[in-house]
Amino acid sequence: MYSNGLRARRATARLAAVIATGAAAGALMAQTVPDGSVPSTANLDLPQNLQIFGKLDPNVRKPTAIVNGTVVTGTDVDQRMAMTVGLSEVQTGRKVDIPTDQRDQVRLQMLRELVDDTLKIQEAKANDITVTPAQIDQSYTRVARNFSKSPDEFSKLLRTIGSSDRALKRQLEGDLAWNRVLSKRVTPYVNVGEEEVNSWIARLKASQGTQEYHLAEIYLSSTPERQAEVVAGARQMIDQMRGGTPFEYFARNFSEASTKSVGGDLDWVRLDVLPPELKSAATTLQVGQIAGPIEVPGGYSILYLVDKRQVLTADPRDAKLALRQLTVKFPANTSREQATQRTSTFATAIQKINGCGGVAKIAGEIGAEVVDNDGIVARDLPPALQDIVLKLQIGEATPPFGDPEQGVRSLVLCGRDDPKTANLPTTEQVQSRLEDQRVNLRAQRMLRDLRRDAVVEYR
Repeated sequence: MYSNGLRARRATARLAAVIATGAAAGALMAQTVPDGSVPSTANLDLPQNLQIFGKLDPNVRKPTAIVNGTVVTGTDVDQRMAMTVGLSEVQTGRKVDIPTDQRDQVRLQMLRELVDDTLKIQEAKANDITVTPAQIDQSYTRVARNFSKSPDEFSKLLRTIGSSDRALKRQLEGDLAWNRVLSKRVTPYVNVGEEEVNSWIARLKASQGTQEYHLAEIYLSSTPERQAEVVAGARQMIDQMRGGTPFEYFARNFSEASTKSVGGDLDWVRLDVLPPELKSAATTLQVGQIAGPIEVPGGYSILYLVDKRQVLTADPRDAKLALRQLTVKFPANTSREQATQRTSTFATAIQKINGCGGVAKIAGEIGAEVVDNDGIVARDLPPALQDIVLKLQIGEATPPFGDPEQGVRSLVLCGRDDPKTANLPTTEQVQSRLEDQRVNLRAQRMLRDLRRDAVVEYR
């Protein structure tokens, strides 16, 4: 069912946000150095000609850790990695291929995430906050429902991909614990004044009609000696993204920008705040496309256009659609010739559709399944389908799409409610957004302090 796929994508996105160790406010401009324009070593007083005493063996990895007395095992790391990769595959329907030379780096990233979860749970207990098993089970049930499964079915899915319900519940416990810590120690002390809210609204009014881009970026530092290696690595990442591996996976594990913790998300930006190299690349992108590697000061960037909009302007992609979906599935062992023939028959049949009332009859003639999807927002459709569906008249059908494994589909437009003129956000909405940004910034600082003060023994 098409709406189930939409829910699965949203659920996996939320899951990825948890894996990325907490929410963060969107950046105002792209990162072309790891942490802003000031060199990260500015305050370290490092000698220009330093000598390394001793040797660090790059082949020695630390797969487990003891965090303030709490053990993180190799099994925990393996199951977290299997869960991250497996649920991405469920989301995209495509295999995530991690190159052999990158697996150790990904395992270390999983270990760091588990260490952070442990620190969050410990901090909650230090503040007399208890996350009960019932609360964890409730969150687990919500995630399972977002994948259109019962808790038992979802547990079986996790075991099938090499993980377990324990791995997800540990992650959920860390998320719940951290949210309650922030509610107790941060949120009550964050205040945004009326003057600041009014100033923000005034700037929004002044920018009405301006084009904004929702971008994500991966930044890779480079030197003249490593240029060919970095470019080759970036191209390999792009090839895998175009093959179905999520952008967020590479951003979290390989980006050297400060936005890596949020999957490289730059949030909504205007092109005039981007560096010239990124501005030029962004103007050529359509929604869902990737550009790169783009040479920038100090290295290379990969850009992904998540979405675009005009400020305070109604967007046709916000239209709510009533869709009727026809699906023809192919039996196992269907040959390519048979699939091609049935797809051709399907394409011919849908051309006869003259309205949603006749869909059931034609579906019966060709053995297609029919599912109604009401209230689908156009921008939630895959980018390739958005333009096609928005150009349809009521009662018209899209060309066939899909594949032999998942079936061939067509969407018939049965109704469309176009968005009204965009309105300014209310004072309460603006205040809430600004408060959330401040809470997120303080959350990042708190987690950084916990990492700094923790006693972590790697083994």
